[in-house]
Amino acid sequence: MMWRAIAIMSVSDQYSDYVLEQLRCAGQVTGRKMFGGMGLYLQGAFFALIASDTLYFKVDDANRSDYEAAGMGPFKPFADRPGYTMQYYEVPVDVLEDVAELRVWANKALSVALRKASGGKKSSKKTKS
Repeated sequence: MMWRAIAIMSVSDQYSDYVLEQLRCAGQVTGRKMFGGMGLYLQGAFFALIASDTLYFKVDDANRSDYEAAGMGPFKPFADRPGYTMQYYEVPVDVLEDVAELRVWANKALSVALRKASGGKKSSKKTKS
């Protein structure tokens, strides 16, 4: 079995506490540590993650353009494969700081996660380079 190097994804307690507090606007969000980062769940769906003190929301064709318009990019988990991305995009800092806007973005990410969990049509795929 070949193992890939995973990018260092440490999460400080201060940042994760801040994100969880901000996300209370969307409902009861819970976090689970994973691979040095943290997975975030809302209504039982994995809708976000924190890696290297950066918040990422789940995306598909329904909401990806919001992130791209804000100049945000995808989550890249492997240090040795910088072209490999996942269906999570960085949340802009101004959105994270504005709970009304954050609620909108979080709800869109939750919708993506719920569609995916229910076996809905895939709107996006992981990309490899």
